[in-house]
Amino acid sequence: MTEAPRNHVRATIVGSLPKPSWLCGPAEMFASWRLEGASLTEGQEDAVRLWIAAQEQAGIDVVTDGEQRRRHYIWGFFEGLDGIDTINLGRRPQRGQRYHKEISAARLVGEPEWRGPIFAGALRATRALTSKPIKVTLPGPMTIVDSLIDTIGGRSEEQLAFRFAELLNREALALVEAGAATIQFDEPCFNVYVDKVKDWGIAALERAARGVGVTKAVHICYGYGTSDVKRWKTANTDWSHYEHTLPLLAASSIDQVSIETAASGVDVSVIEALRGKDVLLGVVDTGSETVESAEIVAGRLRAALRYVEPGHLFACSDCGMMPLSRAAAEGKLRALAAGAALVN
Repeated sequence: MTEAPRNHVRATIVGSLPKPSWLCGPAEMFASWRLEGASLTEGQEDAVRLWIAAQEQAGIDVVTDGEQRRRHYIWGFFEGLDGIDTINLGRRPQRGQRYHKEISAARLVGEPEWRGPIFAGALRATRALTSKPIKVTLPGPMTIVDSLIDTIGGRSEEQLAFRFAELLNREALALVEAGAATIQFDEPCFNVYVDKVKDWGIAALERAARGVGVTKAVHICYGYGTSDVKRWKTANTDWSHYEHTLPLLAASSIDQVSIETAASGVDVSVIEALRGKDVLLGVVDTGSETVESAEIVAGRLRAALRYVEPGHLFACSDCGMMPLSRAAAEGKLRALAAGAALVN
């Protein structure tokens, strides 16, 4: 398939897409699989095939497997490591208690160790389904630390983040070898703990991305479009987080920055700090079933072109589309590509 010219606006997504009903219940944050064993594997592969076809038919330029093989965007990585219990959960505050006082969380019960490639086999299977560039997402080290109960102790948050950055780096390098075009680290915490981002978050991200010879991306947002997150967004009036994080990322080795603007209404001028980087601009709201028109998407992209060259701009989703219905997600895929085509 022919790639879009590099001086054109392109289209991609953050990562996740809704799981079909044969895999789990609708919009389950931590999927309880309805299948098991070989049937689960077959069902996951069917789901990947479905979403690769949908992305290609819509005209998405850089595709993902929709995270169809993962229970959760963080736990999918946890389940490939030693030392983490995702079955016997605990409770902890998370994300500065923006959305919940506490959440259920996996527990660190031993020294975290990387057993070997976690997603490389899945990537090779996806690679056989498409000639499009494939992006693989990984949780970032700061977000991992904020999503885990440390029952072992003995390390500061920073030290634990750097330990996970080492493990993430080993996985990222294995994914590069398996054919990934982009490795994306998901760091929603970058819009929560801005002082920590400056003190050690960027350094931990750089450690995770060390030696990765393909496109390196980071996704920062305000969370999935769930009811609790939408309630916080409705009440929030301070969107200055990007003003702290984007200049730091502009000075980093990261190639692409994925940010939310559609649902939050963040002033798109914040991306001026990222000149020279690829901007994956959130132009469709993943907390709404309403499908944006191509014209709305194009208008949001044109507003961004005051601050970024078209070859560095991607039409993207605000966050993962996991909470949406399949129909809404398919419609938003088409809107992303059609909006980019109008601008081009």
